Amino acid sequence: MLGSFTTIVGMTVVLPFLPLYVAQLGVQGHAAIVQWSGVAFGATFLSAALVAPLWGRLADRYGRKLMLIRASLGMTIATVLIGMAQDVWQLVALRLLTGLLGGYASGSMALVAAQTPTERSGWALGMLSSAIMAGNLAGPLLGGGLPAVIGIRSTFFASAALIGLAFVGTSLLIREVQRRPKPPGVRTASAVVLVATDHRAVVAMLATGVLLMVANMSIEPIITVYVAELSSDPGSVTMIAGIVMSATALGAIVSASRLGRLADRVGHPKIIVGCMAIASALLLPQAFVSEPWQLVVLRFLMGLSLGGLLPCLASVIRHNVPEGAVGRFLGYSTSAQYAGQVVGPLVGGFVGGHIGMAAVFLGTAVLMGLGALLNYQSFLNHRTA
Repeated sequence: MLGSFTTIVGMTVVLPFLPLYVAQLGVQGHAAIVQWSGVAFGATFLSAALVAPLWGRLADRYGRKLMLIRASLGMTIATVLIGMAQDVWQLVALRLLTGLLGGYASGSMALVAAQTPTERSGWALGMLSSAIMAGNLAGPLLGGGLPAVIGIRSTFFASAALIGLAFVGTSLLIREVQRRPKPPGVRTASAVVLVATDHRAVVAMLATGVLLMVANMSIEPIITVYVAELSSDPGSVTMIAGIVMSATALGAIVSASRLGRLADRVGHPKIIVGCMAIASALLLPQAFVSEPWQLVVLRFLMGLSLGGLLPCLASVIRHNVPEGAVGRFLGYSTSAQYAGQVVGPLVGGFVGGHIGMAAVFLGTAVLMGLGALLNYQSFLNHRTA
């Protein structure tokens, strides 16, 4: 939990001040600063999505603790180098390097999923998901306050020191139990799917991971403009927009472990279908709110429902693939979620700009509703665990 929290903080702390750092590196003009900021921010998630399955496969082969040590050490070094960047090209390259060397959160999911008793996996993965969501919440908050106190470059160094603590703790405090041998004859991802308990479950989880992040991130490009339409105080728009963005993550932190524990009792498929259906229902009124506080409440409630999805996704994958392929397929799940983080803002920005902001919420509600139906057909009709 500590390692996942600190590494996620390291990936997201840059959000509030990235345009300022881009300008500090010599980029001039509003449009150029915005463009380079978008490229630098997205670079980490793009490269992380590409290599997540590789790190998962290596974890299955050589040990999951080793991959966590690699990720925490790699991100520590990359974050220090970002703080020493001299131009924007170096910044983008180092952000790409951060994604390539990272993968701590997905690796920790694989470690916990593989070593936790089946009857408690939902609770354990829910606790881990809470730490990940807390990192997504704390990173931007720290990034908004630290640069004014210690400076932008020093903020990167402080973030690197935090990740370095995860490296030390992972090296000294985690003991990986004996891994089971990889099933003979399984050499490719497609072959692993064929021997899985139910490959439909795996495919459904990958699709659900995309939908989860699309639902969470589609609002990001339009939130400030949407809040400006709702608020009568222009001076408070930025603050309210930040609260709206944080409300979803806060709700997920509160609910993740509780819904994970409930899923252990009633079954993960039921929780997945229920959470997606509730999230779909909560997205609809967000298109018609008249006050900012209404949007904050609805986003918090939606976070409560989305919090149950991450631990359940990992649990279902863990139960439906062979022991020797858990890390690889959780890597695919991570890639799917990163894809949603990229697609969500792109689609949300396009739809909001060309069709209308209400259409973003309505369209996302339809996608989540279809996701609930997909999971219902894939799991409840097939009686999978």
